[in-house]
Amino acid sequence: MKNLIVLLMAALILASGCVAQNARLDRVMQEFIDQEKVAGAVALVLKDGKPIYEKAFGWSDREAKRPMKVDSLFRIASQTKALTSAAILALVEDGKIGINEPVGNFIGSFKKTSVALKDGTILPATRPITIAHLLTHTAGISYGREPQISAKYVEKGLGAAAGFGWYTADKNEGVCATMERLGTLPFVEQPGEVYVYGYNTDILGCVVEKASGMSLDAFLKARITGPLGLKDTRFYVPASEKERLATVYMTGANGKVERAPEGAQGQGHYVEGPRVSFSGGAGLTSTARDYARFLETIRRGGELDGVRVLGSRAVGLMTTNQTGLLHSKAGLGFGFGFQTVDRYGADGMAGVGAFGWGGAYGTKYQVDPKSGMVVVLMIQMLPNGTDIQQKFMTSVYQAVVE
Repeated sequence: MKNLIVLLMAALILASGCVAQNARLDRVMQEFIDQEKVAGAVALVLKDGKPIYEKAFGWSDREAKRPMKVDSLFRIASQTKALTSAAILALVEDGKIGINEPVGNFIGSFKKTSVALKDGTILPATRPITIAHLLTHTAGISYGREPQISAKYVEKGLGAAAGFGWYTADKNEGVCATMERLGTLPFVEQPGEVYVYGYNTDILGCVVEKASGMSLDAFLKARITGPLGLKDTRFYVPASEKERLATVYMTGANGKVERAPEGAQGQGHYVEGPRVSFSGGAGLTSTARDYARFLETIRRGGELDGVRVLGSRAVGLMTTNQTGLLHSKAGLGFGFGFQTVDRYGADGMAGVGAFGWGGAYGTKYQVDPKSGMVVVLMIQMLPNGTDIQQKFMTSVYQAVVE
């Protein structure tokens, strides 16, 4: 009886601690809503695969008084890159793609590429761009907004002509047509020499289509999102579900949220677009639950609930630094799809071995294998002038890990 009482008391203490921890997270998130810095958000934390924190805050559409829900849909922009990278590695495992294979084997315009120096001089690339270069953003390919190349990209419907550079949801052409055109343009660095963030994973989306004989959306559904039950992870939102899609806001001149405009510079065409351009670098919509389930699969080495989408060796390539010091000299690296933490303190309180990334609309995620955590924060702010990502992640580590 005495032991039972001790156990019950311990359980009560643990439960009260969880309540206090959740209250801290609630307070941090709610302050951003109350101060009108963020219109709405969804936060989700998994610990050893189990949800220990999940909550929606504020508004999905503030003007329409539509509250945010835990199953609200979000434009996840560059969080798409991790799924496309996983698709590439699945095809590597199938023997259809080589990690160090030239991209020109799949996209003809990439057989011979060029580089524009800052003074406008155009030189031939010193080596072929490979799949590994694209996976690690070391191909020298940007989003085409640098002064020496911006006009050329606009002429081809890329760069500034594509809204924020990466946006393709309004294009009435397949992604491979766009990427074939991209290959005719000069890039900004020699392949393999510098980390340059840009169209790399969109090119990989085309490679998936060429190597598999399927559209990117069909391949992801067949090999990743379908098997894992990610029913809400799609490139376009059905018209019948458009009210589930959270509204895009932006940080105004006074620091408070303003509704973003319609079109490519704001709300985008994720419901009523042509629905034929599947951007492997920035095109998907998803929910916090769906994306956390994908990340939990990666945390577990490529398998979840008896479904394996990748081998553990391929996952290891995604989640460990494959760039040396090219990505950062301050303790961060980049694997085949994720930013990696190689030194404690390089990314807040994230532990060594953690990996993650985010999206242009303000979304953020982190996987910390040593603590068994998956953390997902979903907002829709473009541009986002707040520090909600940093404060939320710090609060999670303080409240949950210990």
